[in-house]
Amino acid sequence: MAKPWQILDNADTDEGVIELRQRGDKDFLITIDNRVLMTSSANRSELVLSELASKAIQNQSNPRVLIGGLGMGYTLQAALDNLPPQATVVVAELNPVVVKWCSGPIAHLTNGAVNDPRVTVEIADVATLITNAAMEGGNGRFDAIILDLYEGPHEGDDEYEHLYGDMALELSGSALMPGGVFAVWSEDPDKSFEKRLSNAGFSFAKERPGRGGRRHVVYIACRPETTSPRRPTPKKPARKQGRSKK
Repeated sequence: MAKPWQILDNADTDEGVIELRQRGDKDFLITIDNRVLMTSSANRSELVLSELASKAIQNQSNPRVLIGGLGMGYTLQAALDNLPPQATVVVAELNPVVVKWCSGPIAHLTNGAVNDPRVTVEIADVATLITNAAMEGGNGRFDAIILDLYEGPHEGDDEYEHLYGDMALELSGSALMPGGVFAVWSEDPDKSFEKRLSNAGFSFAKERPGRGGRRHVVYIACRPETTSPRRPTPKKPARKQGRSKK
């Protein structure tokens, strides 16, 4: 018989109570309002997302990377494992308690990735950091933006328009250096999102890591080396950042 889940810690959020749970020695779970956000046992597609994005820029001398969502830290760890010592990684996370967990009771899952000297965690909406980088331009831009957020883009869903909509993709293009990488995790393929990526000037590939069962989608998009997306006037995000995952 499987052991019951034990609640290690919790905190109130705008979306309900977020909890860290443990079962046995190795299994961890994060829920919000009793909905499962992430587990320590299922993270293959998230790791592939981060690995592909980071490997694409690892030959640069001082790459700058923005990750949307800390979660349990797996996406961050995969980036650090594939980036040079001179890299800078900024993580946008909405909930301070998640940072506390990744520095404490679940730090061992990622070898303390959140405490790596290359890492800075911002308690902020990743859409805000993208907008700031797009408006600042120059060296304020990133070589890669990795969005590993709950659900990802969904056709006909306006909830995450500020992350995956037309204006959001233009801003992401402007927030990237020429040749920069825009990597997005999604539960399922989204044809309308793919069309918006192309319209925003990105070339992209998609993968479905794993075998059998439901396989999530990894989009790896690239900003052209020679063209400069126009710098749009940003709209204030209507909704906050999607919930982080792995």
